[in-house]
Amino acid sequence: MLVTGAASGIGRETALLAARRGADLAICDLDDAGLAEVATSVGALGRGVIARRVDVADRDQMRDFAEAVHGDAGPVDLLVNNAGVGLAARFLDTELEDWDWVVAINLMGVVHGCHFFVPKMVERGTGGHIANLSSMAGYHASPALVAYSATKFAVLGLSEALREELRPHGIGVTAICPGVINTPITRSARARGAATDPKVRERLVALYQRRNYGPDRVARNIFKAVERNRSVAPVAAEAWIAYAISRLSPRLAGWAARRIADAAE
Repeated sequence: MLVTGAASGIGRETALLAARRGADLAICDLDDAGLAEVATSVGALGRGVIARRVDVADRDQMRDFAEAVHGDAGPVDLLVNNAGVGLAARFLDTELEDWDWVVAINLMGVVHGCHFFVPKMVERGTGGHIANLSSMAGYHASPALVAYSATKFAVLGLSEALREELRPHGIGVTAICPGVINTPITRSARARGAATDPKVRERLVALYQRRNYGPDRVARNIFKAVERNRSVAPVAAEAWIAYAISRLSPRLAGWAARRIADAAE
């Protein structure tokens, strides 16, 4: 099993849960200290682990990582493309450099994971599964998260299309859409415009902390979605509600997104 962005948050909890369930792991991240801590914990559980510092936006690094994993452990049976970043910004406040950054990681990081690991899964011929981390913002677009929403919509679309392509090979694909999850991304996300106000950031962090839906619960739901071979997997209650509204009434979904964005700022 392979997990990108495994040093913290959802990636960390997914990797540790997999190890507790008996999986050997390949993990990567840019956070050396966090990655080493997770690798040590996986090893302490008696599982094999390949850990490497990798920027998922860099195709050469991902190619080298895939070659190392395939050379040591062979094709993976479960690929979790989790690595991602946040960008709180309306379109008029978003710089082109911001687009380059968020697209390279949130979208192309997933593309790279699939490009370098899925062909070997197909070649092996014994099936498998891919879980791509999209977001509630991947179907419930927010004017306060324009570029972020765009990348997460793209991951959702990629996942649904890839699911149909890989169906004949017995490989499932699921787009995971967590919701309001208390992870470090609330503090590490970039911000532009009104979102740069420290008070706005603190309100956001406080909201996520009060919600207190931990990444460990997302990890459990990832495995549940994989076991059930779901196409789209909202996780927290608000993600399910937003999913239902977006499908039943796009106009209501747009109104709700505007109200939430305005209230946050």
